[in-house]
Amino acid sequence: QVQLVESGGGLVQAGGSLRLSCAASARTFSRLAMGWFRQAPGKEREFVATITGSGGDTYYADSVKGRFTISRDNAKNTVYLQMNSLKPEDTAEYYCSARYYTGDYASTREYEYDYWGQGTQVTVSS
Repeated sequence: QVQLVESGGGLVQAGGSLRLSCAASARTFSRLAMGWFRQAPGKEREFVATITGSGGDTYYADSVKGRFTISRDNAKNTVYLQMNSLKPEDTAEYYCSARYYTGDYASTREYEYDYWGQGTQVTVSS
């Protein structure tokens, strides 16, 4: 069982930055692919970013590419999402997700993740 706890959300003006953190309780954190997803009011949850267990590969949604950076610290069992140049359309509940892989893989597909955090709210004002 893996427990995920997000933090770092809040209210920020357009153009500002936030860094989200997700702390995981897992014996072998480095075997977990980690992902960030978000859900805006009235919309379906969507993929934001993902990172392989080693941290060697990352993937992003087109809407955040060049503005967001996903990273991880395997010594701290934590994954981060650095969000820069925030836009009002980035307003959403952000969720951390995890899945064990035997290899160094990651997924952009929501249904492939087994563990989810409770979410942290990000609100970007115009």
